[in-house]
Amino acid sequence: MSLAANFNLFDEFNILRLICGLFLIPHIWGKFYEPAALGFFKAAKFHPPEFWMYLAGAIETVLAIGLIFGFYVTICGAVACIHLLVATVGVYKVTGKWLWNIGGLEYCLFWAICCLVVAMHAYRIGGIWA
Repeated sequence: MSLAANFNLFDEFNILRLICGLFLIPHIWGKFYEPAALGFFKAAKFHPPEFWMYLAGAIETVLAIGLIFGFYVTICGAVACIHLLVATVGVYKVTGKWLWNIGGLEYCLFWAICCLVVAMHAYRIGGIWA
């Protein structure tokens, strides 16, 4: 698929793929520029928290590029799903809440499922390296 075809907004798959990738950008930004982000990693008991926070930011950067530009979408979608499931567990450990609007895990879980759908669709149309 051409790069221009990856941005065809009349293709519903592209919209979902782009949303999954673009929504990573505020998370990346927050990990590097929001001091409270480190507090989350401490509260979730990721040790050492600085290492895990920066690793998560690096992983999210790679995933965002892959999902936004349509590179290795099957792999990026699957890894994003796993990454967001880990975030879901972290959010649950910290808040113990379900509803996203009060700091719960609902949003992370929904996003993980969307990334899984992206990976499954990309695999169906192009295989593991699509």
